[in-house]
Amino acid sequence: MTVYFIGAGPGAADLITVRGARTLAACRVCLYAGSLVPRELLAECPDDARLVDTAQLDIDAITAELVAAHQAGHDVARLHSGDPSVFSAVNEQMRRLDEAGVPYEVVPGVPAFAAAAAALKRELTVPTVGQTVILTRIAQRATAMPEGEDLATLGRSGALIVLHLAARYVDRVVAELLPHYGADCPAAVVAMASRPDELVLRGTLDDIAGQVKAAGVIRTAVIMVGRTLGAAQFHDSHLYSPARDRHTC
Repeated sequence: MTVYFIGAGPGAADLITVRGARTLAACRVCLYAGSLVPRELLAECPDDARLVDTAQLDIDAITAELVAAHQAGHDVARLHSGDPSVFSAVNEQMRRLDEAGVPYEVVPGVPAFAAAAAALKRELTVPTVGQTVILTRIAQRATAMPEGEDLATLGRSGALIVLHLAARYVDRVVAELLPHYGADCPAAVVAMASRPDELVLRGTLDDIAGQVKAAGVIRTAVIMVGRTLGAAQFHDSHLYSPARDRHTC
């Protein structure tokens, strides 16, 4: 039997992929992060499925559930918010499944930063303005950042910075990015992206922290800082340019 790590998407139940929904519907066991995954998704599970909320479980307890389901001959849906490729804690689960000889597959999902960009109605890469997006977080009580990946160092690139798990520390984010981006640099915060209670804040590094605190945003938010957020004057991309020769590869 197989464990399927499924990206549940950023919040809206209908943003799970078709493959994700079909896989979920075929699994007799589902482990999900109750504080992050919309409960409406659980309706996709078989009526007799075993549903396990992992919000209060540690990695050993989660692994035990996955291994037990495999030994019982059941496929397992392991629902993670967003997409499993970033900030999902799937690596340590995969490592333990490798040790236990349990096969697994990954079904990608819509990441939070993509839902945030959609809410802002912005393309994060803009020709001649910015072609690089950095997905990161800041060191806090959780896992420390590797050397050279602190925000002040990353900010030297001038690229669009997308920060997860940092809304509570917005003052620190602003202080570390100001020297590299300037007070007038566009900034945005999207909380609860794609959900009914979605909140979008737009501003600059000069005022975004005040907006975040006034709105009471402390979790489930994405912070974005970079010039592409406010780009208005830029060259069209080569992809659809009238000058492009479409008769050559």
